[in-house]
Amino acid sequence: MPPTLQTVVRRMGLRPLAGGLPPDTVVRWVAVSELADPTPYLEGDELLLTTGLRLEGDLAGYVGRLVARGVAGLGFGVGVSHTEVPAALVEAASRAGLPLLEVPRETPFIAIGKAVSELLAAEQYEEITWAFAAQGRLTRAALRPEGMYAVVDRLAKEVGGWAALLDETGAVRHATRGARTDGVTAELGRLLTGHGRPSPAGPGEERPGEGGRWRWPASLALSGPGEHVVVQPLGGGRARPRGFFAVGAKEAFSPVTHTVINAAGSLLTLSMEQGRAQAAAERRVRSAALDLLLSGAGQQARDVLAALGGRLPEPPLAVLATRADALDALEGRAFAAPEPHAEPGAGEVAFALVPEAEVAAAAREADAPVGVSLPATYEPASLATAIDQARRALAAALTSPGPVPVRVVRFGELAGQGLLGLLDQPTAQAFATALLAPLTAYGSRADLVESLRAYLESNGHWDAAAQRLGIHRHTLRYRMRRVGELLDRDLDDPGVRAELWLALEAARRYPATSSAPGSSR
Repeated sequence: MPPTLQTVVRRMGLRPLAGGLPPDTVVRWVAVSELADPTPYLEGDELLLTTGLRLEGDLAGYVGRLVARGVAGLGFGVGVSHTEVPAALVEAASRAGLPLLEVPRETPFIAIGKAVSELLAAEQYEEITWAFAAQGRLTRAALRPEGMYAVVDRLAKEVGGWAALLDETGAVRHATRGARTDGVTAELGRLLTGHGRPSPAGPGEERPGEGGRWRWPASLALSGPGEHVVVQPLGGGRARPRGFFAVGAKEAFSPVTHTVINAAGSLLTLSMEQGRAQAAAERRVRSAALDLLLSGAGQQARDVLAALGGRLPEPPLAVLATRADALDALEGRAFAAPEPHAEPGAGEVAFALVPEAEVAAAAREADAPVGVSLPATYEPASLATAIDQARRALAAALTSPGPVPVRVVRFGELAGQGLLGLLDQPTAQAFATALLAPLTAYGSRADLVESLRAYLESNGHWDAAAQRLGIHRHTLRYRMRRVGELLDRDLDDPGVRAELWLALEAARRYPATSSAPGSSR
């Protein structure tokens, strides 16, 4: 804190004449001026020194201007133009509450300036020393078992205020006593949902990039009555932060205090990244354990998990399949792991092994589309079948029609959707395209596909199929002979009819995005 006016008066032996010496009045600089109106050259909190060369008449206006500018006090040097401080000045200062000091002839103005400079330098040195010590205490806090929470608690003590840790959605994960986070969460919610842009917070703010899209600023400054708050993102400079921390106090933060806040942000980011690296390593171990279970090495899988303090649920169990980004939510409730040997970035799937009684709760926790298998055991064939069932159920959940995807699909429910319910969309689409390609590419005769559909829907009855198409049955017989020739299939074979029917249904449910080569519209 800058030196107070009381400290300067005591050190320099100045005599107060009016206005008193308020204990909270600080002196940030010393200015010397003989102007009748020096206020254009002042910023506030200065101790103004004058010999009164141009002071005469009613001095209330002069004093009023100084008070309005916010000077800390007025020092009047006697023995130059005045043998004593003018009574009119003393009276005006008393009425306005401006501290008025008598500066003896033997006290040079420059000596007062040097004294204040030394006090300011000492204050800055003390603050910098505190900052180094505070960074050390924050570092030691980061090494404690509670890690990030300990850093937040320590930061609140260092700044004499409060601090809070928030997740990537702006929800509070940890806060110290007295934390006032309502304004912070409201502002983050506004920004994260795209309903506002960050207000400039100083040199750390980044400007819009290409296309006018805003990148997250280095910090946000929020101020209210009697409170100053700084919010910083966590996550290594990514476009979308992985979390935030906020710190607040009654007084505005000094530049040195900002260095302590920045140090806390670096430690929190480092702890977060280390935690994510550890979580990724643990997921790889669980993925390896799942691979061991599928290969029949159940005991080895249990031994590997025991080293992490984990265990497998007791059977009967179900396998849940979901997107890999839902792992965070599932890990606290079940054995969850990424798919073993999956190629990164290729639509990663995560699996969770859950007791049958906890399937519904775990699926809600995932907050994402989920596929659920039939009950299974740890016998490799049973577990592999359950994983395949969960994957197929997830594909159905992801491709379900309608504006909102089905959140949870159980494999047992797919039976009611026919054979197509057991096939994922890309497989069914590729099967239909390949099998029906000779018909769709047959010159301008695209009606072969519809003729085949009518024939199969009528169970091979020529008259019924021809009547449905509005053609003569001999024309239909010709078309079916041509279909058999193009496909090189026997249409009287029940297996061939089943395959063709499945292909036609897949083509209707999952239409191709473009026409086949050679087809006409």
